[in-house]
Amino acid sequence: MVARLSKGRKISVDGVDAADAVIISSESGSDRAIVLAEKDAEAFDAVMRAYRLPKGDEAEVSARKGEIRNATWGAAAVPLETAIEACELLVSIQKLAEHGNSNALTDLAASAELANTAAYIASMNVRINLDSIEGEDVEKEAARIEKLLATSNELVGVIRSIVSERLGW
Repeated sequence: MVARLSKGRKISVDGVDAADAVIISSESGSDRAIVLAEKDAEAFDAVMRAYRLPKGDEAEVSARKGEIRNATWGAAAVPLETAIEACELLVSIQKLAEHGNSNALTDLAASAELANTAAYIASMNVRINLDSIEGEDVEKEAARIEKLLATSNELVGVIRSIVSERLGW
């Protein structure tokens, strides 16, 4: 909405470019969100199936353990994708905050807050899944999600500052 309102105003070339980028990403973004929600449900189902595998002998226990790890790894991967998407959205929101329609900046700020919250919740889901498995690859992904969350927090802070400055608050 903010991007479309900005395009209808006399704004700089940078503002038009920022608005276009948000419009393009938001059109595919809602479809992407649905796909990620479906993938998340499928990943959860895979974890549940893995926990239901038989554990009668050592071979079954070993196979089950491997399946649980793989499924849990997959359950961590989906919210990681969500956090990446949220950070990408925040980058485009920042550009629009700098150049977009000032009459819609509070709506833009709301979008930034929601994207940051999505990144935060996604990071919790990544971490809860990673907490139940071990390995160097787990530590690497844990560091990756922490970096994404820090980026998200930094971007929302910048957007808050831009909005406050543009509104004279």
